[in-house]
Amino acid sequence: MTARPALDPPAPAKRPKDRKAQIALAAAELFCERGYHSVGIDDIAAVVGISGPAIYNHFPNKYAMLRHATRELSDALLAATVAPQEDSTPRDRLDAILADLVQLGVQRRKVGGLYQWEGRYLGPEDQAQLRHDARTVINRLAVPLRAIRPELDTHQARLLARGVLSLVGSLSTHRAVIAPARAQELLGAAGWRLLNAKLAEVPTAAGRRPAVEAGLRSRRETIMAEALRLFHLNGYHAVTMEDIAAASGTRASSLYRHFSSKSELLAAVYYRAADRVAATTAAALTAATDPADALARLVDSYVDLVFGQSDLVAVYQAENTNLPEDDRHELRRAQRSHVEEWVRVLSMQQPDLGTADCRVLAHGALNLIADLGRAVRFDERGGADRVIAALALDLLG
Repeated sequence: MTARPALDPPAPAKRPKDRKAQIALAAAELFCERGYHSVGIDDIAAVVGISGPAIYNHFPNKYAMLRHATRELSDALLAATVAPQEDSTPRDRLDAILADLVQLGVQRRKVGGLYQWEGRYLGPEDQAQLRHDARTVINRLAVPLRAIRPELDTHQARLLARGVLSLVGSLSTHRAVIAPARAQELLGAAGWRLLNAKLAEVPTAAGRRPAVEAGLRSRRETIMAEALRLFHLNGYHAVTMEDIAAASGTRASSLYRHFSSKSELLAAVYYRAADRVAATTAAALTAATDPADALARLVDSYVDLVFGQSDLVAVYQAENTNLPEDDRHELRRAQRSHVEEWVRVLSMQQPDLGTADCRVLAHGALNLIADLGRAVRFDERGGADRVIAALALDLLG
């Protein structure tokens, strides 16, 4: 029998040139979906279709992936705000910037949360760079806006620019189904309504609501209040039960008599927030006389909640991926129910808009209120709450 010729060994599989980009994108989407601390190297590798150890050919650790993905998104925002200068008016430049930002928000919908929430897990130097880039993007909107509207001062123009970024980023805060082209059209029109908004004087000095004295609260309420403050300040994963015990003046052994775990404490905070949202929404709708009045009251009630309970609202928005699964599903139903009340009223106020359109605009207004409420850091005595309420109504049309 004639011997069969030896076969050549198979050629080694070629590594895709864009493997690093694939890994960074998969990591970014998982960080936004599950939260940075809930994602492991193997989770990212499984999405890309490689082994866990193969990740280390491209990134030394998970933090490097977060840094790379956040940097890439920041660079995309900077690129989107570089408008043509030659033979273009300030309005043309602003129109081009807005169009590019809206397109980017639609295209990067799954990773926008990096900028809004997951970027807080960056180190001090990377956070400083992120803030610098954000200021640059805001100024690139504000400068041509002031050229178009010279009556605006720098602070007012920047506030409107922040509002536009909150609107664009709002797509990343929900999963409402809408065609990309329609989302761009809807957000572009809403963005121009914000840029054309009439502003009263915007306050420039802080006036915070006085804190409730701990002595007026029960021990359980004090623990929840201090946990809420620490979760907002440092992020859920960076806070320990020992930190909460020390901040609330409670011994650790006593703390566990009130809450068996940190996740149970977080769930209690969430249920408190959901109850507050439900109560203020019901009160607003009960007092309303017609759809326009109902919409204004819904906006006012949420603005009052953001300014009066800013830590509560911030944690409510940022930490849902860290809830126990059963609580997470229950509380997401409560969040959706709140949004649907806005959608119902907006649909009555603007019957020409489809339900999907109303849902996207409602999320845009809610995100704008929360974002600007954190940015200006005033309570209603400073007057900024009324400015933001007016902007939210302008956004809704």
